[in-house]
Amino acid sequence: MTIDLYTWSTPNGRKVSIMLEEVGLPYKVHPINILKDEQFAPDFLKISPNNKIPAIIDPDGPGGEPLALFESGAILTYLAEKTGSDLYPTNPRKRAITMQWLMFQMGGIGPMFGQANHFLQFNAGKSAYAEERYRNEAHRLYGVLDKRLGEAEFMAGDWYSVADIATYPWVARWEWHQIDLGSLPNVTRWFKALGARDAVQKGMSVP
Repeated sequence: MTIDLYTWSTPNGRKVSIMLEEVGLPYKVHPINILKDEQFAPDFLKISPNNKIPAIIDPDGPGGEPLALFESGAILTYLAEKTGSDLYPTNPRKRAITMQWLMFQMGGIGPMFGQANHFLQFNAGKSAYAEERYRNEAHRLYGVLDKRLGEAEFMAGDWYSVADIATYPWVARWEWHQIDLGSLPNVTRWFKALGARDAVQKGMSVP
């Protein structure tokens, strides 16, 4: 059955469209224009209690009952488990490492890059302190990622995973973070490799 995807053209939204392409599940896109505050519509609130995209409704959820989910990390792991995908490994060690790097994105890259987007791209000149703080933290996180990708092909190890899918759309906005991508050879190698994947290209074009 077709999954309903409620999304917009943000890094968090594109995580889920990439994931749906990777696991090959059919889905119908419902654009939620956050620039017009459509995320605050009462009908969307019923699906996403935090009034944020992305969200999905799986009409064939556990037990055959419909399931609504919000929070991109929860959606990625749900879709991997639903389809038996090795994007979220069943091996306990690999799963723990994958979850570790997924949480690195959810707790670090997402919030900090988001603040960098806000102050450096959309509100430049309003707070020198905030610009310096979030620019520096974004650069630090890029350094952590570059070091990791110098040790392993992908974020979790030698396997492509939900951690990579979650992180790629954020790194795709590297120019907004005032990053010289050429100074990060391992991130550049990884970014180009993921960007060549059909599923990533298709998912990044949604909605």
